[in-house]
Parts: sequence; C-alpha cells; structure tokens
Amino acid sequence: MTKLAIVTGSGQGIGKAVANKLSQQGYAIGVLDINAETAKQTASELIEKGYEAKAYPVDVADEEKFSEAVDQAITDLGELAVFVNNAGEAFIDSIIDSEPAKIKRLIDVNLLGTFWGIRIAAKRFIAQGNGGRIINAASLAGVEASALQSAYSASKFGVRGLTQSASKELAKYQITVNAYNPGVVRTPMRDAIDKRTAAIKSKSISDQQRNVLSEISLGREATPEDVANVVSFFASPEGSYITGQSILVDGGMEYR
Repeated sequence: MTKLAIVTGSGQGIGKAVANKLSQQGYAIGVLDINAETAKQTASELIEKGYEAKAYPVDVADEEKFSEAVDQAITDLGELAVFVNNAGEAFIDSIIDSEPAKIKRLIDVNLLGTFWGIRIAAKRFIAQGNGGRIINAASLAGVEASALQSAYSASKFGVRGLTQSASKELAKYQITVNAYNPGVVRTPMRDAIDKRTAAIKSKSISDQQRNVLSEISLGREATPEDVANVVSFFASPEGSYITGQSILVDGGMEYR
C-alpha cells in the first residue's frame, strides 16, 4: 500500500521543499494549502516528476474542513504515515501597534492549526494501528523570542510545548512527534518580514538583511531545502527513536 505524507502549507516555501523531499523518499503527497492555486501547482510539479500527489485547498484554522481534507487525502492516496504541520503566518509589529485581528489570525493558524493537525493525525494513526510521524514547524523565534514578533514568537513557543506534550501522550501508540526550528530562510514570508522590519527601523531592506546575515555563523541564509532535510530525517527510519525534540536549523544563530 502507498504510504501518504500530508504537508500543510506546501504550496510554496519550506512546505513545498518538504513535499518534494518526502516524495523522493517514496511517499505520496497530500498538498494542503490555503491557496488553491499554489497547492495545485505544487501537486502538478510533483506529478510531472513522476511522483504521486494531489492538492487539497484548506484553511488549517478550520478544524472541521481540515479533518475532511485529511480524510479525503487518505481515501485518494493511501495509508497515512507522515503528517507535517508546516502551515504558518507571520507579521512584524510592536506589541502596542499589533492589530487584534492579525494577532488572532496568527494564533489560529500557527498554534491552533498545529493543535488540530496533531489531533487529526493522531486519531488516524491510532485507528490504523501502525504508529506514525508527526512533524511540526516551530521556529528560532520559538527558542529565542524576537522583538517585533511577539505574537509569532508566542505561537512558536506554544508549538514547541505542544510537540513535547503530544510526544508524551502518543508514544504508547508508536507515534513520534518532533519539531523543526528554522532560522532565516529565504521565502516569500521572509521577504515580507525583512520589508516590514526595515520600514519600522528606518533602514534599507539590504541593510536589514546584511545585519541579520552577520548573526549567522555559517555566513548564509538557509534554503527551504536545508529545512526539508531535517523534516526528511524525522520521517526516515533513522529518526524512529527520536520524539519530543525540536531541532534548530539556523546555521548557528542560537546555541542551546
């Protein structure tokens, strides 16, 4: 039977790289993304490469629709084996100036969306009876909080807590739960972060990016593929004895 990997937020950026990497490991890919166009594009590109994939447009903040999309992917593509809660949102602003609607939306997607994803995946894995892998997107900002990212940092600290709690609850079912903590990864989301941060600090975008780059020991930004390699390890046989962990993928920005 084909093994299925579901990756949320896989229409672009890190999620798309994860979908590509897991497809190379032999998984059929359920491409879940709020943007129907980018979800279909990712699925189409995977199919063109000879992999099995299908797109499912969904907002992970809507638990009912999220659950329905997962069930449809299992029906279409096979037994669930890997579940990656990658979907996320970010915005840059001070605590004082942050808009309540933006804060609520970010928490609904990043924290509650991950909670729903863990719960949805766990129920399916338990019903199947063969264990499984749940892998969550946390962040460097969930290890060392960042100024101007209070809501984002809070959500990602929460994801790390969810990861630990879920790993303890689900270990008896042979379900591992881990997280990855990306640092600076060049994606459309990162472009928006740099633009807004530069505006708040009255700097040029290039100056802002140079300042951040100076904090990275390895001297370069991460690529989405760098992060996908860590997710791939968690999903692999070699990662089977690791659970409750969150690994920094930051090129040496934070040392813990």
